[in-house]
Amino acid sequence: MLELFGGIGAPRKALINLGIEHKSIDYVEWNEKAVRTYNAMFDNRYKPESVVGYSLQPDILVHGSPCQDFSIAGKQYGGNVEDGTRSSLMFETIKIIENLGVWKPKVVIWENVKNALSNRMISAFKHYLEDMKRLGYTNSYEVLDARDFGIPQARERLFTISVLGDGHFDFGKLRKRPMRSIKEFLETEVDEKYIITQPSMVRKLPGKPIVPGNFGGRMLEEVKDYVYTITTKQMRCPNSGVVKLPDGRYRYLTELECWRLMGFDDEDYEAALKEHPSKEGCLNGTLYHQSGNSIVVQELEAIFELLLSGDYKTEYQVEHNGQLQLIC
Repeated sequence: MLELFGGIGAPRKALINLGIEHKSIDYVEWNEKAVRTYNAMFDNRYKPESVVGYSLQPDILVHGSPCQDFSIAGKQYGGNVEDGTRSSLMFETIKIIENLGVWKPKVVIWENVKNALSNRMISAFKHYLEDMKRLGYTNSYEVLDARDFGIPQARERLFTISVLGDGHFDFGKLRKRPMRSIKEFLETEVDEKYIITQPSMVRKLPGKPIVPGNFGGRMLEEVKDYVYTITTKQMRCPNSGVVKLPDGRYRYLTELECWRLMGFDDEDYEAALKEHPSKEGCLNGTLYHQSGNSIVVQELEAIFELLLSGDYKTEYQVEHNGQLQLIC
């Protein structure tokens, strides 16, 4: 496996959880703090580097290019090849595969925000699909929700799986899991620093009158059965949700809770915390940022599980009468 825009290593964590023997032939990430976290979790000594001009020969290539220019919260430049935006880095994957010559990865997985399918962004996404098809891949894509894979987080992300040769990856064959209780993920006691006291946030707490503002009057949502999308920051509105305390006050999600809700173990979090210690009385922006930028581990588990079973395709063949017959 080759991990491009590797973040904190969700693909590798998924393979470890599945007990699948694998070799991460390389991990490429430009963010120095994310590299330090990855090294702390997996005991490797990688250095920050860019994917531009990179060349290796993996069986599985996973890339989740930076989402800011596809995200509704970002500037929505669209990730076009010519504009030099962060999301245009997804086309570096095309160049990497082209540079490999006759050898190509068997599977290429790309993950990003579902806004990549919007009218404003779709042209770049179609361009990517066309390039992958030209290189000999069959593309399939689907928006997956973390709640369908056991994680109580309303996180919808676009997954594109390109398989070398014929046959579409059938997302309908993914093994779904019942959503676990949010209580399994929340801490019972937290530090006072997580209590919401910032006036601009207090005004947006559940039950407060709606005040039009920069967010169009949007309010903070109380966490009940699940949280909303884990983002890189919690001290903003909208965020992933706020937790109501017995005394009526509200608090932010903790860094540990965000890591749990992305599918990582407490041991992973402790390794990251040791590398990036929290300051007294302050929220740890680095650990929030790293969880919000990651991929939900359990979604990758389901994808890898199906891919490696060999029974992941939905194929079509042409009958003598010219009609297509579905083969499962």
